[in-house]
Amino acid sequence: MDSNTKPVAITSLASVIVDLPTIREHRLAMTTMRTQTLVILRVKCADGIEGIGEATTIGGLAYGDQSPESIKLTLDQYVAPLVVGMDARSPNAVMARVGKSVQGNALAKSALETALLDAQGKRLGVPMHQLLGGAVRQSVSVLWTLASGDSARDIAEAEQMLELRRHKVFKLKIGKRDPRDDVAHVAAIKAALGDRAELTVDVNQAWSEATAYRFIPELEAAGVMLVEQPIARANRRGLARLAQRFDVPMMADEAVHSASDMFDYARDEAADIVALKIGKSGGPLGVLRTAAVADSAGIGCYGGTLLEGSIGSIASAHAFAACETLEWGTELFGPLLLKDDIVIKRPDIVNFELALPESPGLGLDLDEDKLSHYSRKH
Repeated sequence: MDSNTKPVAITSLASVIVDLPTIREHRLAMTTMRTQTLVILRVKCADGIEGIGEATTIGGLAYGDQSPESIKLTLDQYVAPLVVGMDARSPNAVMARVGKSVQGNALAKSALETALLDAQGKRLGVPMHQLLGGAVRQSVSVLWTLASGDSARDIAEAEQMLELRRHKVFKLKIGKRDPRDDVAHVAAIKAALGDRAELTVDVNQAWSEATAYRFIPELEAAGVMLVEQPIARANRRGLARLAQRFDVPMMADEAVHSASDMFDYARDEAADIVALKIGKSGGPLGVLRTAAVADSAGIGCYGGTLLEGSIGSIASAHAFAACETLEWGTELFGPLLLKDDIVIKRPDIVNFELALPESPGLGLDLDEDKLSHYSRKH
């Protein structure tokens, strides 16, 4: 048996919680962020190779049902005993065992799957996207979220991004204020930017169906490109009614986590577009399964974010680059929202595109000093 066919045991898992300051307040319907918290996972293997992964949520428990603290607990106390000793070369087998014994906890699973793919890419000397079937595209477009809540400030920020050729599609986070104020905010920004930029809105489930019926026509009139998750994720039939009533596309985000969720939405014609996220789908391989169902149903794919740092964002970029279609671009701007980072070379966006790394695995290296500095010490 040669070295390429011998099992390579997983020897340890180690997770750490990292708190990084943001460059400005980031206002969403459910919370206002001033820092972003990441859970960084390190998977060590018997051949000396280490894979890294990331699990990130938004605002603790304000956005979803997994917190950084619960993610770390899941990885340390439940996942590690299951996978130590297993063959690191087979992420599918490792994830299958975890899936049988750990219910839910998609973010922790995503960190593990990412780390295993990173390690295997390093082992084989190939970038992660080659382990996902290969890249369909060598770069992905990236939008920027304008989330200060102040129209003049958001317009100035958008103008700066256009001048730098960093972003030409902008998302507005709405739903926290009176809908009339939100619509006026959207209309003012679109009027200022004109045809130089596209605008999307994300309501983050804040509206009732009746409110959506009242104000989506005004968003259409303002010229928005799409409306993301305007109503509660549990109201699939309501989103279907909105999708069938309005010309502006409806995008499902919080409502669709897995391939089975995507199947239900496709069957009910409940969305025109789906926001793919490796964290929701349990990892890069999981998100490709969700994308395959969307493609089969003719539903547009969009590369979403949970405001991950560089590790989670680049893992997402590898997965999105391997998606057959990605008509609506991505929003992998998370690292740019952070004042500092824990990797040596941060991702960069040039001419509105994020280039795919071609070095083995993720193509990222940890900055040990900054990881230590920003890690929680208790």
